Amino acid sequence: MSARTIVVAEDDVAIRELLTHHLERDGFSVIGASDGNAALRRTRAGIDLLVLDVGLPGVDGFDVARTLRREERTVPIVMLSARCDEIDRVLGFELGADDYVCKPFSAREVSGRIKAILRRAGRAVQTRGPVLRFGRLEIDEGAREARVDGNDVRLKPREFALLRELAGNAGVALSRDWLLQRVWGFDFNGDERTIDVHVHRLRLKIEEPWQLPPIVRTVHGFGYKFVRP
Repeated sequence: MSARTIVVAEDDVAIRELLTHHLERDGFSVIGASDGNAALRRTRAGIDLLVLDVGLPGVDGFDVARTLRREERTVPIVMLSARCDEIDRVLGFELGADDYVCKPFSAREVSGRIKAILRRAGRAVQTRGPVLRFGRLEIDEGAREARVDGNDVRLKPREFALLRELAGNAGVALSRDWLLQRVWGFDFNGDERTIDVHVHRLRLKIEEPWQLPPIVRTVHGFGYKFVRP
């Protein structure tokens, strides 16, 4: 089996070389990029994961992520940044980041986060997986698609994972903490309001355009519950 390919987009040479050393030692094939344009070119060529510094010259990391998601590229993204205010972290996740790591960080921890993300992504392609059906809505785990009346509603990877977790426990109230652990992983350091942002996006994509009754209900002070439409 060939090594997984990771692009490390970081303009600080010392940080880029440190991450490259640890990732190559862990068996990954690493390609470096020192600016946003190079990160876009190398990611578009086909890779397994992008490590993306927010403060890149030229095109910054937020714009790189925004461009890749607009192009419907689902490559996992781990953002690195010294900007660790809540608003910056939330923006990173809204733009499609799978993880957001604050500087300074441990290279070994970053490698561990990357392995966890790739394990979660890899499970989806190993087996076909079930199709959950709720009236006009179906959730195809193998295809990683949510469809209404047979039409793909084009969810981003994290949106789909959240919907799958909620629908797989239909009728059960799930806490925000539970959802963070199941969808984002035990090592996620972000705010619980990340869940609220993603639920809002699910409602905008599934309920409103297709005139479906509410499928995700808020359990005030606790979390969310999937309700069969």
